[in-house]
Amino acid sequence: MLEKLFKLKDNQSSLKQEVIAGITTFLTMAYIIFVNPMMLADAGMDQGAVFVATCLAAAIGCLIMGLVANYPIALAPGMGLNAFFTYTVVGEMGYSWETALGAVFMSGICFLVLSLVKIREWIVNSIPMSLRLGIAAGIGLFLAFIGLKAAGIVVASPATLVTMGDITSFPAVMAALGFFLIIAMVQRGLKASVILSIFIVTILGLIFGDVTYGGIVSMPPSVAPTFMKMDLSSVLEISMISVIFAFLFVDLFDTSGTLVAVAQRGGFLDEQGRLPRVKRALSADSLATVAGATLGTSTTTSYIESTAGVSAGGRTGLTAVVVGLLFILSLFFAPLAGMVPAYATSGALFYVAILMMSGLVNVEWEDLTEAAPVVIVCLLMPLTFSIANAIGFGFISYAVIKVLTGRFKDLNLGILFIALLFLAKFIYG
Repeated sequence: MLEKLFKLKDNQSSLKQEVIAGITTFLTMAYIIFVNPMMLADAGMDQGAVFVATCLAAAIGCLIMGLVANYPIALAPGMGLNAFFTYTVVGEMGYSWETALGAVFMSGICFLVLSLVKIREWIVNSIPMSLRLGIAAGIGLFLAFIGLKAAGIVVASPATLVTMGDITSFPAVMAALGFFLIIAMVQRGLKASVILSIFIVTILGLIFGDVTYGGIVSMPPSVAPTFMKMDLSSVLEISMISVIFAFLFVDLFDTSGTLVAVAQRGGFLDEQGRLPRVKRALSADSLATVAGATLGTSTTTSYIESTAGVSAGGRTGLTAVVVGLLFILSLFFAPLAGMVPAYATSGALFYVAILMMSGLVNVEWEDLTEAAPVVIVCLLMPLTFSIANAIGFGFISYAVIKVLTGRFKDLNLGILFIALLFLAKFIYG
């Protein structure tokens, strides 16, 4: 049956090889089980229900990817998108988390339609590489800022907006220790570096009395507080268009970039450099987002950590299926997830920020018309605490700079349309 479903022999793989790859991928991305519920809880959502929704959405996405697309690509609620959900849509813009879930649901539907009618390629090709790199790096800086804030390393200041907190406090010291542990373990080649760091810091919190022991294994919490709670009526408001677009936009490039990176690593691209069954892979991603919003979590997307599993020998969808089954098994570890303090995940956020900012090396820094919009996006994202606004200013600045410098050939209808859309949003609110 496994041979028929996944064509193991044709892909020069085996059951043992795929299981090891699946475990490897899971260990590199399992931190989302602890980080996502904690982050969405800041939006007012029930943390236990979000924990269940996170595990189930990831499992559904992995199973669809593995069984339908037959790729060793794992999915889970995305970092950055959950921050946008909580701190921008709910925190800054003032929408309820039910409305934010509705926006995630609609973005998933839009993504599915775009994947099926092949508009996705036009959109992706319309956006300049510099802005794609800038958006990814900006989200990384945004996550780093959230991590520093959660650890108390950066605090509010009436004089300078932000300033250094008490870096000798227990949360700050533990956050720094967690980050250093991740870097040391990653450098030594340990696949479970992030989740091990979270466990070590949590255990230290228990030892020093800062964390209360709540058990390790239990039946999963109820998902009822978030299940089918998305507010679809509010999504029809004009002001929500930019929110849906931001969810869709970030997911679109996150998924596209991940698919290409994993495909190149695993040698899945054909002679023309294209990914076979790409429509199935994109459909799996969009369906996972729709399922995740229904269950009660932010956008579910493909994870770049899948390259770890591919490096360990993953060649078929069986790797993704193994990851999905491990996420289902994780449902019974809710008490452990509930014990993890915010500062234990701060190091993980900072580490993810480093990974997301690494793409800046590919920016054409000698061309100011390309570099300036990148810097604008990177700075405004953490400083305005808004992914959507930073993306908007990035597109507007790119279009204006190109026009003023006479570089009209660098512009296309896609860029102009998005820039005008955001300009209208800023003007008319």
